[in-house]
Formats: sequence, structure tokens, C-alpha cells
Amino acid sequence: MNKLVEKALNRVQKPGRYAGGEWNAVRKDWHNTGVKMAFAFPDVYEVGMSHLGLQILYSVVNGRDDALVERVFAPWVDMEEQMRKTGLPLFSLESRKPLRDFDIVGFTLQYELSFTNILNMLDLAGIPLRSAGRERGDYPLVVAGGPCAFNPEPLADFIDAFVLGEGEDVIHELLDACLEARRRGEGRRELLLRLAGIDGIYVPSFYQVEYNERGLVQSVTPVVAGVPARVKKRVVADLDKVHYPTRMIVPAIEPVHDRAMLEVQRGCTRGCRFCQAGVIYRPVREKEPETLLRQAEELLASTGWGEISLTSLSTSDYSRVGPLIGALAEKHGGAGVNVSLPSLRVDAFSVDLAKEVQKVRRSSLTFAPEAGTQRLRNVINKGVTEDDLMEAVTAAFAGGWHAIKLYFMIGLPTETGEDLEGIARLAHRVLERGRGLVKAKGRLKVTVSVSSFVPKSHTPFQWEPQNTLDELRRKQEFLRARLRGRGLVFNWHDPESSFLEAVLSRGDRRLAASIEAAWRRGCRFDGWSELFDLDKWRAAFAETGIDPGQYAYRRYEYEDVLPWDHIGAGVSKKYLVREHRRAVAGEKTPDCRGGKCPGCGLCPALEIRPRLAGGESVAPLQDLLQ
Repeated sequence: MNKLVEKALNRVQKPGRYAGGEWNAVRKDWHNTGVKMAFAFPDVYEVGMSHLGLQILYSVVNGRDDALVERVFAPWVDMEEQMRKTGLPLFSLESRKPLRDFDIVGFTLQYELSFTNILNMLDLAGIPLRSAGRERGDYPLVVAGGPCAFNPEPLADFIDAFVLGEGEDVIHELLDACLEARRRGEGRRELLLRLAGIDGIYVPSFYQVEYNERGLVQSVTPVVAGVPARVKKRVVADLDKVHYPTRMIVPAIEPVHDRAMLEVQRGCTRGCRFCQAGVIYRPVREKEPETLLRQAEELLASTGWGEISLTSLSTSDYSRVGPLIGALAEKHGGAGVNVSLPSLRVDAFSVDLAKEVQKVRRSSLTFAPEAGTQRLRNVINKGVTEDDLMEAVTAAFAGGWHAIKLYFMIGLPTETGEDLEGIARLAHRVLERGRGLVKAKGRLKVTVSVSSFVPKSHTPFQWEPQNTLDELRRKQEFLRARLRGRGLVFNWHDPESSFLEAVLSRGDRRLAASIEAAWRRGCRFDGWSELFDLDKWRAAFAETGIDPGQYAYRRYEYEDVLPWDHIGAGVSKKYLVREHRRAVAGEKTPDCRGGKCPGCGLCPALEIRPRLAGGESVAPLQDLLQ
């Protein structure tokens, strides 16, 4: 096995992707460890090693005496070619054991365009693609979790069990169930029954899907006694008490994000109506500054990184972010450690924070107005005004920045030509403000990046259709014609891949055949523009009798059963309906950390009190409704 691996590594461009042996990687005694798990990331090493969830679960599982976890990533096309040519099975980085030898293979579902990579990895491992094919034989249990697990149906035929929500606690229950099933001599079905009894674990083979005459899901019902009709996500209530890794693996080759990651909070209360992450990671939970300072010190001491990133969905919303940055700079600045903020609000306060962490090198700042007019920003509940943006960019240009990046979305519900014109107008206004403040005019640059709206499950816009490909292309051309000239750069996202993302994000179990057919036609790394081929997907849809437009372009009614209705993301459907109606009416919903609860229903159930911007806690829903 090792000889085959070494031979393959000599013939690929980046052998460091597969070599292992990194600083802080863990190798445990294979033969004397009870349960063995492979954490499978369905993309290349550089992407996967930038994923905080991998580092967390790696540390959690390897912290147990009776379990181990090793890593495996999707092999790039050159490595796949070597593996298929020589018969080398997909192997883990730590021990170079074939995936077939593990008890559990756990995939993380970070984005829909990685689905064919999951099938490719199973095939390279010699594991049957479909869960039904694994019922006989000593095959690993195939589980999956992550954001895309909140609509698990397109992958339901391939995955034995889905983990919904945050995994720090539920992973222990999953491992314990595997150990107990083995101790009792139970088979695969008995193990799956054990897993289905754990809160937050969905076993799709125990559910039957029926469709109506309109081609929509009629019902998703359990076919096994004791299985819940609706599976709800798991939430970690206290981030200060849950395990956090402070001996992270330092990658062997440069990853997408090469720095220590310090998670300051989870969740977001902004309530943008297109944003799935803002729903599935609710509610907001902050760590105490004392916890963060201790974790930062341990992280830097154990890794040698010279930069620490304060990570969350909206880091500048952390109620004590200013004092935290000051304390980190005072403690570690003398050693040359930089602090970075990956996400900023569109306001001058965020620029002031950026000044604190970018005292020497002022490269660029990124803001996300999302829409070109206030009307449309109200529709999507983006709590940003044009004045906010201009105040922020003025502070940025005056503070020494010469490059500004602006992110927008096209194809949003109710969008008009005026909204598109507003994107161009805003960009030109920002450029003009820069010309008045930046001394080195040749270095002034305003970059406008535009992505296409993709309707996602469990959001207020889950009922909305995506724009057609022709509409999205027309809108991109409209903007391209208006965003020309010195100092302006226009970037846009490929609408074809956004279309496929919409199909898969709103899909049901009938898509399994199409996903497998696309993989057999050679689809790999669909999130990579150089490898994405929509024509192969179209052929796969035609071969399996699927009209993809029925998923991407369908407008659902409130009374329709959605393919993911049996999956609980925490917020109520009543709340999502109310938010959708407010969107259509152009009404904003205030941030709940401002003191007014929108009634999503999650915090009271978990007995969590969101923290206000000033540091105090918001009263629970019951108190606010008195």
C-alpha cells in the first residue's frame, strides 16, 4: 500500500495534498482503538484544511481513548488518474489505511456542488454508492452533516444517516451507539435504529416519500415505529463549556486560509431573508472574552501561526469585539501576530475595527450592500442604507485604504431594472468618493462582485424561484455595460453553476439518479469553473427523466409540502411565512439583539438569552410578549 502511495505521489502536481504528517496531526494505535472514523471533505486539501468544523471534530473524537478520526480529501484529477490506473484505494492521511477499513466515513456537506465528489470518493474507496448496496457486507457506516444536510433528500439514497446541526455533542452519541451495537453483536439495521433514536440524526431509509399529481412531495412519513416524524437540529447551548481545539493541524501546503481560527460566536441575528446560515446557526451565542484570550494564547503557542482570525458569521456584531481586539493586540502584537476580521458590517464602526488590525498594510476592505436600492434592501431585510455605505467607504478611504470591494446579488425576489441601475450608481458614487480622498489616484480601485440569488431551504425565500439563465445573463450584461472605466472592476459568478446549485438545494429524492448519472458522465469538482460542465448535467437529467427547471424555477405555495419540511432547523414555518409576507410588502424586521424579539421560536426553546450590542442580554420571548 505505501509503495503504491509513494509512486502516485511522485506523479502528481501537489503531493502535499495526500502526504499527511503535518504538525499537530494525530496518529493513534489503530489496533487498540474501539471505533475508527474518517472525516471526509469532498474537495481538495487546501479547501478542507481551511474548514473550522474539521479541526473541531478532529480534536473532539481524537480526545477520546476509545475512538480515532483520520482525514481524507477529494483527490484532484491527476491523483484520481493515478489511483484508478494502479488500483490504489482512497486512503486516509494519518495511517494511509483504505477508507474501506474504517467503521464510519463522515462527509461534510458544505456546498451542493460537491455532491458528485462524494460519489467519486465512495467509488474510489470501493464502497457501494447507495446505502441499499451496503446492507450486506462489512462496509463502513456513511454519515453526513453540515449546511446541506438541512435538505438531505437529493443525497438520501447514498447516505446512511445525516447529522443535523452542531456536532460537538452528537458525535459522542453516534460513536457510543456504534460501540454499543458492536458490543451487543447487532447488525447494520439495528445500528441505524439506534442512531434514529438520537436527537438530531436522520436515517432516510426509515422514511417513505410520496408524490402528488402535480409532481410535488405529498408526504414524508416514517415507516419504522419509534422514528420521529420530524428530525430537529442539535444546538450547543454554551460555547464556553464546549470543547474547542487549541492544537489545530498546521497544513503541509498553503490552504485557502492560512491562519489560526478563533471562533468568537455562532449565529447571526441580522435576519437577511436569503441567508440560510443565518437560520441554521441560530441562535447567537457568544464566548466570554476570558475564554477567547485563553484559547488564542494556546492556539498561537501550539501552531506557530503569525495571524489569528476572529471567525463568525458577523464578527463585528460580537458585543465586545473592540476590547477583545485591543487585548489581543496588547498581548500578542509585540510578537508580530496579526488579527484579522473576515466579516465586517457596512458601517464606520467596522472600519475603525479594521484600522486596529491593519495598522501597517491597508490592502482592501469588503462590504456587502447586497442590493442597489433601499427598497430592495428592505425586501431582503438587509439593515444597511446608502448613507451607511458612504459613511463606511469615506472612513476607509480617509483611513488609508485605496481598494474597496462591494458584493451584490442579482435575481433577488421583486428585483427591477431600477435595482440593477442602483448597483452601478452606487459603485460610481463610491469611486467618486475615493477620487476625492485617495492621494494615489492610480491605486484607487472599486471592485463590484455580483452573485446570483439561489433559493435555499429554511429561509423566508424558500418558496421563491430562481431567475432563468437567460434573465441572469441579461442582468450581468446590463451591469457590465455600466461598470466600465478607470478604477472600476466588475466580477460576476457563473450563472450556470448557480442554476445547478438551485436545483440541488431545492431537490428531492428523485434527483439521486441524476446525480449518479452526472458522476458517471465524468462530473467532478462542479464548484471549480475549469471543470464544471453543465452540458453533462443536462444529459444526466435527460437520461433520468428529470426536468431541472421544475426545481430551480418553481414557485411554491405556503400550503405545499416542501422536500425538507420533515427537517427542523429550529425556526418555525409560521415565522418563515410571516417573514416572506413582510418581504413582499417591503417591510423590515429589526435585529433581535436590538431588544425586540421577532418570534422565530428558537431562543425560548433552548433557554438562551441573546446578548445585546452593549453586552446585556435580551429578555426571553415570554417576557417580551407580556
